[in-house]
Amino acid sequence: MFSKRDLRKLIIPLIFEQILAVLMGMADTVMVASCSEAAVSGVSLIDGINVLLLQLFAALAVGGSVVVSQYLGKKDLESAKKSSKQLVFATVFIAIIISALCITFRINLIHMIFGNLDPEVFESAKTYFLITAIGYPFISLFNAGAALFRAIGNAKLSLKCSLLMNAINVIGNAILIYGFNMGVAGAAIATTGSMIIGAFIMIYNITHQETEVKIDTFRSYRPNMQIIKKIFLIGIPSGLENGMFHVGKLLTAGLIASFGTISITANAVGNNLSNLATIPEMAIGLAMITVVGRCIGAKEFEQARHYTKLLMKLSYIGIIALNVVMILLLKPILSIYNLSLPTFELTLEIMTMYCIGAMIFAVPAFGLPNALRAAGDVKYTMVTSIITMWACRIGLSYLFGLTFELGLVGVWLAMMCDWVIRSAFFYFRYRGKTWLTKGIV
Repeated sequence: MFSKRDLRKLIIPLIFEQILAVLMGMADTVMVASCSEAAVSGVSLIDGINVLLLQLFAALAVGGSVVVSQYLGKKDLESAKKSSKQLVFATVFIAIIISALCITFRINLIHMIFGNLDPEVFESAKTYFLITAIGYPFISLFNAGAALFRAIGNAKLSLKCSLLMNAINVIGNAILIYGFNMGVAGAAIATTGSMIIGAFIMIYNITHQETEVKIDTFRSYRPNMQIIKKIFLIGIPSGLENGMFHVGKLLTAGLIASFGTISITANAVGNNLSNLATIPEMAIGLAMITVVGRCIGAKEFEQARHYTKLLMKLSYIGIIALNVVMILLLKPILSIYNLSLPTFELTLEIMTMYCIGAMIFAVPAFGLPNALRAAGDVKYTMVTSIITMWACRIGLSYLFGLTFELGLVGVWLAMMCDWVIRSAFFYFRYRGKTWLTKGIV
């Protein structure tokens, strides 16, 4: 169903798009680092909340892309277009509600999740949270559009959008942080502004390009609960799975905050670089949703298994090559962040451990479940992820970090244990046949 050229057209832009997405987060952290370590800490704490919510929006987008991909596999173009329109409205509606709640209760949320922070860290966190929350509806719209275009094999549009958004973010950071001395507020305004522009570009293309997912008009919209239910059947379990994963990160962030500013900052920089280390898996995982979803929709189950194996092999090649290079270049990379010596050494230790773990376990732990989701087998991935998150990521973080007094290193070691258990469960599921019979259209 997919030639080598088809796969290249889908995967290569996704890799560059993921690089740009990671660089956007790194740009904020590096530029804010020129203000103070407290500013970096405040931004990193709120980024934990932002990533949690953005993963929810991304999960709904994935739900829509799975539905559209399966309809396209069945050659049902009319239903694919209807699903596209329902996805856009549903995700934006939910994002507006979440944005309003976060803006209203942001101070309570910060205190509830992170406890009593250093006053300077708290002020940075409060400012960054307020401004970035305004951008939630726009990033949800961008995610929905990008997912729809990926479903038809067009990953170039979201790549071009990401290029522009990154340029706006970096230029905005430079002007507002360095030129106007706006610090954390400047970084937040630049990030949110880039989201708004990206959303408008995406919605223009959805309504003007003649494609299988074109939305002719947004007038006289009526919710189609049958289609929305199908989207939510994939999106909600995926959202809960991703949400619980990041709830685990937030809960451990509260634990890390108790270790002091050095650990908070090292964890922030580590989170930035960890996203860079898993780019091949993230990009190819997104491609897997389109490819396997199409195969399942067409009832080509052997092809679904074939392409899953092929894409996993490509993920392993990419992630091993990248992480070997990262380990060799970690010291010069970390020097960019202007860290104190204790923070530098701690970050170097956790990132070396992370890169080694990523080469072995990142693909089966996070790439393989995308094949299961694309087939509609979302309950299994959700339950597995929630169990391993509570047992390993949270439980072992407190055991290693507090009881064994390993601090931040113990938290990251617990994360590695989570990967190992997830990998075993997902590989066992993939080896069977049940996941191939979960198609939803």
